[in-house]
Amino acid sequence: MQNIAARHNPYIFLDKNRERTVVYYGRVSTEHEAQLAALENQLQWYDDQTERHSNWNVLQKYIDEGITGTQAKKRPAFLRMLEDARAGKFDLIVTREVCRFARNTVDTLVTTRELKNLGIEVYFVEDNIWTMDGDGELRLTIMATLAQEESRKVSERVRAGQKISRENGVLYGNGNIIGYDRVGSTYVINEEQAETVRMIFDLYLQGAGQTKIAKELCRLGRKDGHGQVSWSASKIGRILHNATYKGYNCYLKSFSNNYLEQKRIKNLDEETYMYVKGDFEPIVSEEVWNKCSEIRKARTTKMIVNKGERTYGKKSTQDVWLRKLRCSCGSTFRKNKWRTNKRGDEVFGYQCYNQVNNGSKAFREKNGLDTEGYCDIRMVGDWKLEIMAKKIFEGIWSEQERKNAILEVYRLLNEHYQSDTKNNQAAASALEGKIARLKNKIDNLISMRADGEITKEEFKSLKDTTEAELNKYMEEKSRMSEQSDCEGGMEFDIGKIGAVLGEVLDFSKPKLDDSIIDKFVSQIIPVDNCRYRWDLNFLPNETQSLVCKVEGRKNHANATIEEGNEDEDESPRTYVLSMDYSNISVTAKNAYQSYVLHRRLYKVGRSSLSFELPLSFEQAAAYRNANGQYVRKNQWRETNVTVYIDLD
Repeated sequence: MQNIAARHNPYIFLDKNRERTVVYYGRVSTEHEAQLAALENQLQWYDDQTERHSNWNVLQKYIDEGITGTQAKKRPAFLRMLEDARAGKFDLIVTREVCRFARNTVDTLVTTRELKNLGIEVYFVEDNIWTMDGDGELRLTIMATLAQEESRKVSERVRAGQKISRENGVLYGNGNIIGYDRVGSTYVINEEQAETVRMIFDLYLQGAGQTKIAKELCRLGRKDGHGQVSWSASKIGRILHNATYKGYNCYLKSFSNNYLEQKRIKNLDEETYMYVKGDFEPIVSEEVWNKCSEIRKARTTKMIVNKGERTYGKKSTQDVWLRKLRCSCGSTFRKNKWRTNKRGDEVFGYQCYNQVNNGSKAFREKNGLDTEGYCDIRMVGDWKLEIMAKKIFEGIWSEQERKNAILEVYRLLNEHYQSDTKNNQAAASALEGKIARLKNKIDNLISMRADGEITKEEFKSLKDTTEAELNKYMEEKSRMSEQSDCEGGMEFDIGKIGAVLGEVLDFSKPKLDDSIIDKFVSQIIPVDNCRYRWDLNFLPNETQSLVCKVEGRKNHANATIEEGNEDEDESPRTYVLSMDYSNISVTAKNAYQSYVLHRRLYKVGRSSLSFELPLSFEQAAAYRNANGQYVRKNQWRETNVTVYIDLD
């Protein structure tokens, strides 16, 4: 097809009576009968326009029915017209008025500019705007802004109407809800389906989870709202969430981000939901529904991961490892029964829920599926966790030199906190003096101006310079104050730490008591299949912000301490100290391979001391033999455990 628009230069030709290849664009905003009648009127109006312009050769009419005007991407006919414009099929678009073309100012200007560059003119008849005219864009901007403002007002009127509807308990949606039939503007109980709904709430109150309930309903052959025996945990969850079953309408479960984009966003904050008692009979009592809601909330937890906040199901469990294990991918773990050993004891393993739901990375790769972002941490046996726990706590509580080393680092950190506090106080005092002098200078300038000692221009110049300097010092004071707030109470309580390390723990049993794990272990993170991170917590509710690394062993070590710095362009201050352990008995027999104590700074305020503990096959075999079990060499991988002593 010949490119019509390309034959013309849009900045030269101004003859509106020349031969034109024309298309029409029309839109109505709703599917209501009155609006559709308005569309017929628009089409007739376009026919009348054609008769008045003998030089117009009408190629096509692009009509959007029941479509919003605030977003171009939601108007298929409009988008199709733009594609044809880029193909050069016409050189003039005729539309009745700006608000029919778009109610979004940005969309209007961007689109008309693109069309102008393609040599295609837009004629807004009612507004008498030709986009190729010299003042066309200026007038178009004004009219488009008015159209957008009208759209905003319409949006406000709609929201006001919705608010009244909510207060009156008006039902939204198509009424497709299991347990009810919609009759007119209310719900009527469907007894057969309602019995299934009551069964779901009863089972949940009895302690059954959503998956177990779904399996039970399938076993009993209970039908869902579509008449199918098809149940899933997510379907059960939606029923338990639905306040309709206690006789209430629930509103504000989603909202529009703004009147231009009109993107629906799910409201994740249940506290902001609006409940209005309906005029229909409830299937379950409010007491039952509220109790199930409490159970549901108790079974969920929020965890911060790299891509933001994610919510996970949390089953109340007596298993200490399930309470402590967190995968490096951010998921929780599931407990699986592996087998029963020769003594009749059940052996369990713990698997990342990411793999449970999506398959392992190896499985996905084997089956040609995407592997990016999926977990490859192997299942870990309970006995491996037990041996790690025993070695860690024996290593800390049984070796006096390690206790002393930990306490010495805490003492060194306290010294530097105290030194920094003194320096900061001196700097703050000097800064206060500068601020006071500048404020006094401004007062003097005002007096001098009032007495006529300086001109208005001199006063303004001197005052602006002084205020700029004062603002700089005030900002510095604010930064110092914030830093002081963050570092307040940063000294460690050496007495508390010593008391914790001095507790007597019983290491004679095959494995540690769960109470010890619960008391001192914050979480356990498999970093990979050979490395595990254990976070120990000795002093709860105390937050520190410093980075300290102590390297060395036996008689001497160097401690490097770095202050955390929010400004990436500035290097942190570093202190290098010496630690003399000559009075501590350290022999090759109880010296460990790698002795590293350090504190790490986290932006969320977490900090910790840590050391590394390698676990060999020989240690694993000895532990298993002591418990009447064994481990094959091909079953064991050399494992390295990093222990972090948290100070949160």
